[in-house]
Amino acid sequence: MNLRHVERSTWIYLAFALVLFIVPFLVTGRSMQFIIIQIFIFGIFAMSYDLLLGYTGIISFGHVMFFGIGAYSTGIIMDRMEPTIPNMLLSVLVAFIIAGIVSFIVGILTLRLKSHFYAMLTLALAGLFLVAAEKWRDVTGGYDGFTFRVPDILRESQNLYFLSLVSLVLIFFGLRRLTKSPFGRVLMSIRENEQRTESLGYKVLHYKVIASVVSGVIASFAGVLYIISIRFVNTDVFATDLTIDVLLMTIIGGVGTLIGPIIGAGLIEFAHHWLSSLSDVHWIFERWIILYGTVYILVVIFFPLGIVGTIRAKFLGSSAKKGLKDNQKSEAI
Repeated sequence: MNLRHVERSTWIYLAFALVLFIVPFLVTGRSMQFIIIQIFIFGIFAMSYDLLLGYTGIISFGHVMFFGIGAYSTGIIMDRMEPTIPNMLLSVLVAFIIAGIVSFIVGILTLRLKSHFYAMLTLALAGLFLVAAEKWRDVTGGYDGFTFRVPDILRESQNLYFLSLVSLVLIFFGLRRLTKSPFGRVLMSIRENEQRTESLGYKVLHYKVIASVVSGVIASFAGVLYIISIRFVNTDVFATDLTIDVLLMTIIGGVGTLIGPIIGAGLIEFAHHWLSSLSDVHWIFERWIILYGTVYILVVIFFPLGIVGTIRAKFLGSSAKKGLKDNQKSEAI
């Protein structure tokens, strides 16, 4: 590998990752570390959604079902078995298999539908998983849920921090490589013009299903990490609110950017904790969701392509204009 061929953005991302590795030695408070861990986890979840929405043009309102599959797979196995690392790895493997199978079946059955028809059907499927988790109380504990133990090494917030960060970095660069590959180019072609892509001989459904499976498996891993961090699982992991949150993270950060959903996750998680913690300061903060909605509206107005998308468009736009002027000068000479 020739380091000279590595993109400058890659070095920038690696530098930020290195800074994040130093953070737990500077920020020793457990509550702040927990918030940052949640940002990493939901950053992974948001990236998995961005693969569907940003790169393939698929709007799903049921993405949370894969998150919940990962959460319940780990919770149930760790509740019934000894809290050891091999059993933890087994629970992750089970989560991957179940999420992969479900996403494959859901993709085959639903991805032929277009636009809001697909979105509504995925919402209905997620509702079925929620109802199943509520009714199957012998296994899931229903709405009350249950607690479980994790390996001792994961009880330390610092170890969980590093696990979440390493997972975030690896998944980010993995998805970045995927989206820059010929496969990723086809996904973006499907997003821009599905009929033309199909006319070129590509089997659009196959590409959509593969994207759905990859996205679902990554979302299930986010569910695994989330449930390990709180060591409690109930039907909230299938709540539609989580899909709405991850949708907002992706839109606010920048659709089709990968780094945008991570930034969006950070903003939304900090907004959740900061605004809700101000409820003791003034009564208006007890209705923090209204302020949160106001912030979202302002972001959409001033950053219509998301934070990263708008900055990138402005930067690339100015660069393109400069390049065009240089070409015109050289031609004149």
